[in-house]
Amino acid sequence: MPTDCISYQNSGYFSPLMKDYLEQKSALLPLYNRFPNLENFEAQIEEKKINFNGNDDGNEKREILVSVLEKQYAKINTSETTLNNIKLLNNSNTFTITTGHQLNLFSGPLYFLYKIISTINLTNELKVKYPSQNFVPIYWMATEDHDFEEINYFNFKGRKFRWNTESSGPVGRLSTESLSDFFEVYAKELGSGKNADAIKKMFQEAYLKHSNLADATRFLANTLFGEYGLVILDADDQDLKRSFIPYLKEELTQQTSYKKVLETSEKLKNYTIQVNPREINLFYMEDNIRERIIFENEIYKVNNTQLEFTETEILSLLENHPEKFSPNVIMRPLYQEVILPNLCYIGGGGEIAYWLELKSFFDAVKVTFPILLLRNSVLLATEKQVTKADKLGLFWSDLFSKQADLVNHKTSELSEFPIDLSIQKDFLKNQFHYLHSLAQKTDQSFLGAVKAQESKQIKGLENLEKRLLKAQKRKYSETVERITDLQNELFPNQSLQERQANFSEFYIDKGENFIPQLFNQLKPLENNFNIIILP
Repeated sequence: MPTDCISYQNSGYFSPLMKDYLEQKSALLPLYNRFPNLENFEAQIEEKKINFNGNDDGNEKREILVSVLEKQYAKINTSETTLNNIKLLNNSNTFTITTGHQLNLFSGPLYFLYKIISTINLTNELKVKYPSQNFVPIYWMATEDHDFEEINYFNFKGRKFRWNTESSGPVGRLSTESLSDFFEVYAKELGSGKNADAIKKMFQEAYLKHSNLADATRFLANTLFGEYGLVILDADDQDLKRSFIPYLKEELTQQTSYKKVLETSEKLKNYTIQVNPREINLFYMEDNIRERIIFENEIYKVNNTQLEFTETEILSLLENHPEKFSPNVIMRPLYQEVILPNLCYIGGGGEIAYWLELKSFFDAVKVTFPILLLRNSVLLATEKQVTKADKLGLFWSDLFSKQADLVNHKTSELSEFPIDLSIQKDFLKNQFHYLHSLAQKTDQSFLGAVKAQESKQIKGLENLEKRLLKAQKRKYSETVERITDLQNELFPNQSLQERQANFSEFYIDKGENFIPQLFNQLKPLENNFNIIILP
């Protein structure tokens, strides 16, 4: 049984838009800058160098970025590799590769790891290809998000662990004080042993020894990836947002993003639109609120509050307190590309889909659009599960298929005789062909009777086919059950494992070798769904 990979396009888990992007369909070419391959980074480097380093402003932005990062890292111990990467950001020949993620409790689903590993591995590949340049992996923490319900849980061995607490405002500022009770419940589920103790320590030090979710998440990500040089950025910062003031001002007064993204959405009308722009794509943010800014009757209003501003007042507020303005999903990518010397954004299918809506907006505000790379996707399987699959005669393409299709296909294979009655249905249609010709020469009532009889008999054969399939499923029920049990192990809730399970589920069995194995096997520029066999 092949165990390495299956193409994204054949996995059954990617949208038509992502399939067409991966196949570089001509209709999508205007919606991105360059397709992700090693050779295309040469031109991307040159373009970003001019766009970001072209004047004193570029040097100032680098100095601000390094200063902010040094402050954010002052409270935690990290590797020399990470500290060196932060210093390198002051150099004009240093560029970033960035991924972003919400502040999911204890990292959330597995693909958090795959995003970051894709990012770090790509910087290593680029350094080999372009040794005169430096490449720094960035994890952009989504500290300004306010949808707590999306991030307040994770799954461990089929059980959901949810953090029940009150939340308002940006999640990065949320207190972690109430997580001590949560930890006690989770720790009992982990049990005892070296790996279980390592997970408990990781959780305790991240969440019980840090006062807010941003600091806790930074500590956790640094624990997992600091030795690989990952730089973790919280962009909820006054100094960073001061660099973004000209773009915030344009958003408030010109609504350029709304106009440009609407134009692009029309080009994507044959696909599912990922996000829809608002007239102003900014939030007003303070400690306990993050609410949309709305422009009505020449007044700027903060949704669900009594706050109102004239244009003069809101622009004055922007100059003095840029930290009170928070970009939404449309403006956040621009903020990222303005403050970082970034070459490439790495994300999941949904993220890449909304980035494709933004190219014309970036062009309008004269900011280089990054290369867009679909992150690595992974299915983790044990050697025992592979052995089971071999005994059941299953291929990976079988296991990736919908469960109903898998069961029907394997039942047909197991059956001693054909279950598909297509031959009989084709024979019946040929028989009725003569009757149709005869009916054409008579009246319409006879033609209708022929059609009705044909439909009735075809339907009868289809019903027999279904009953035959059902009978064979009963006959081979034991084998069918073993097949579905295996698929359910690998695809929890008939969904992708990487979207369901937490890393601790695998760390508790594999320990400190788990993450290095992922690093060794994931290749960010290969468009394949990786299947990794854990010893």
